[in-house]
Amino acid sequence: MTKAMGAAMRRIQAGNVLSAFGLGFTVPYLYVYVAQVRDLGAGTAGAVLAVFAMAALVVLPFTGRAIDRRGPLPVLVGASLLAAVGALGMGLAGSVTTVVGAAALLGAGTAVMQPALATMIVWCSSTSTRTRAFAMQFFLQNLGLGIGGLIGGQLVDESRPDSFLLLFSIEAAMFLVLAGIAATVRMPRTPVISDARPESRGGGLRALLGHRAMVQLCVLGFVLFFACYGQFESGLAAYGTEAAGIEPSALGMALAANTAVIVVAQFLVLRFVERRRRTRVIAWVGLIWTVAWLFAGYAGLGHGSQAMATAAFMATYGLFGLGEAMLSPTVAPLVADLAPESAVGQYNSAFALVKQLALAVGPAVGGPMGAALHGPYIVTFVLFSLGITVLALRLGRRLTPVQDHPYLVAKSRVVAQHRPEQPVEAAA
Repeated sequence: MTKAMGAAMRRIQAGNVLSAFGLGFTVPYLYVYVAQVRDLGAGTAGAVLAVFAMAALVVLPFTGRAIDRRGPLPVLVGASLLAAVGALGMGLAGSVTTVVGAAALLGAGTAVMQPALATMIVWCSSTSTRTRAFAMQFFLQNLGLGIGGLIGGQLVDESRPDSFLLLFSIEAAMFLVLAGIAATVRMPRTPVISDARPESRGGGLRALLGHRAMVQLCVLGFVLFFACYGQFESGLAAYGTEAAGIEPSALGMALAANTAVIVVAQFLVLRFVERRRRTRVIAWVGLIWTVAWLFAGYAGLGHGSQAMATAAFMATYGLFGLGEAMLSPTVAPLVADLAPESAVGQYNSAFALVKQLALAVGPAVGGPMGAALHGPYIVTFVLFSLGITVLALRLGRRLTPVQDHPYLVAKSRVVAQHRPEQPVEAAA
């Protein structure tokens, strides 16, 4: 990594953690704010959450082409400003119309940030450094969300609407800081991206759909997000409270355990991850999550004590965190390495769209099953987790060595370039 790339990467990661810090202030309290503090009812709160997700689905199909044509910097700045307006509007909103409109702006802005930030990381990294760059991004995101949520919980007071205005104002300020940092970044030219503002050459959705490896990765990504993130606060939470009798406070502890495992394990597993084939790592994640769902099955369907059920449920979230720590330096760099030079933004946006679809479908399917169909719910997601392993191994057959195992290829090149010099015989 060159000095210019390193400087740009540090600014990008700083903006990344600050925006996550701002989101952590409000995301856990959005439902309570709309339904109880603004007294707009549970139906409106549900609609706000739905609009937040739908706005992302609307803007993401257009985001990739904008990034590839204009570059990720102006797109990120625009998205940050849009999110800031949405966050401040949410804090000031007092009617159904204004709160829904603010949610649409906030959802659209935060959705566009994801592929823009990912593309900037790609531009500021090489194949050999990309794994650690995305691992750092994921680590900082979780750290920012966790600290923001912790501080926000100390500031919020349901009896004082002004306390929520303070939270949303802090979130808006963090987005403005992200826009300011992004505006100062000087994107370097890298060996991967030959032009800082590449022109699209025969790209678009048709070309992406014709890329079999990318399509397989998108299918795999949908299953990954559906079986994990799509269940965290919906199906798995409903199953825990209904089948396992988990207290709401224990659910909070389980989510905290998930974050703690990610923060602690991220760099401990990094050496293991980067020295192995990416698809094999994803296959291992499928097996780890299979064990996680079996722990959840024991918590709700077993006949142990309440303490054992709670411990098993917390172990479920902890194992999910371990899998997430293994995926963060694996999947996002793979998307980048599959993308043509002129379509990095489109590939990142397409994968972000797949993730958003999984996060929308996951709760809709898992919520009712987790609440009422306890046995089938566990069996379904055990099978989905095993499906991750199968899909990952199948994807590995379509990847080149540099896409699936860049560390080995980079190491072999270093060895080839640094062979010991042969002794020179003295002239006669």
